[in-house]
Amino acid sequence: MKKISVIVPCYNEAEVLKIFYAEIDRVSNEMTEYAFQFIFVDDGSKDGTLAIMKELSISDKRVTYIALSRTFGKESDMLAGLSNTEGDYVAIMDADMQDPPALLPEMAQALENEGYDCVATRRLDREGEPPIRSFFARLFYKIINRISDADIVDGARDFRLMKREMVDAILEIKEYNRFSKGIFGWVGFKTKWLPYENRERAAGETKWNFWKLLKYSIDGIINFSQVPLSISSWCGIIFTVVAFIMLLFVFIRRLAFGDPVSGWASLVCIILFIGGIQLFCMGIMGQYISKNYMESKRRPHYIVKETNKNDKIKRIG
Repeated sequence: MKKISVIVPCYNEAEVLKIFYAEIDRVSNEMTEYAFQFIFVDDGSKDGTLAIMKELSISDKRVTYIALSRTFGKESDMLAGLSNTEGDYVAIMDADMQDPPALLPEMAQALENEGYDCVATRRLDREGEPPIRSFFARLFYKIINRISDADIVDGARDFRLMKREMVDAILEIKEYNRFSKGIFGWVGFKTKWLPYENRERAAGETKWNFWKLLKYSIDGIINFSQVPLSISSWCGIIFTVVAFIMLLFVFIRRLAFGDPVSGWASLVCIILFIGGIQLFCMGIMGQYISKNYMESKRRPHYIVKETNKNDKIKRIG
């Protein structure tokens, strides 16, 4: 009998965790041809999330909980889950019920019968989302698909079911600065996209705001593209050429017409403008240098503080 491992990253999900478990338990009991492993990863929650995980692990032997020593972020949560899976197929899904567990049977059938290595989900719409956030989200997908090798579908969710071969390939990518949506696309493998209508959280509050999503998108662009560096280089070349042309113009005008030097206001504006471009380009280079700095320190992605499977869990990864 094949096994499906379900990874559920959690941060302050006490209000919704039992609702999610009831639904995933119902779906797994209907999928009688598969065994299941549930891996709940607690990312340093400050509410009762961990206590609920412990209750579930006592009542259901399929449940493994992994409590991290602090809040490392969702990327580290997913890596901790992936590193400790046992299944032939591995699913990643959020506990907020925006990733419907009811899709799992259809996803498993696609892997079994249609020759796919991964079945991933994408939202058909962004109903309930602020317009400004939707606009920038669509803009991000357009930009990153133009400037990187990663194939990232607009509206893609982390919710997906993968074969073991794909999971092993993802685990071979050891980089510290992880952007899973890009990694999923970069490793390749034949993927089926399963669209579904956007759903609201069943309970609790989202942990993502506009600025966190903006930072996440910038990290994704820097991790999977060198185009920002090329832009800064071309800015330097263009402004050098423009400055040289302006220098020739001023010199020739002075020789031909004897024009006096113009006022200082325009000169100050030009200096500030070029100075701003230089700082912008330096900021881009600084982002790449900081990423290299973090990679060179080789810190672990996560540290496990507590688990109910001490003999099986990779505690530092």
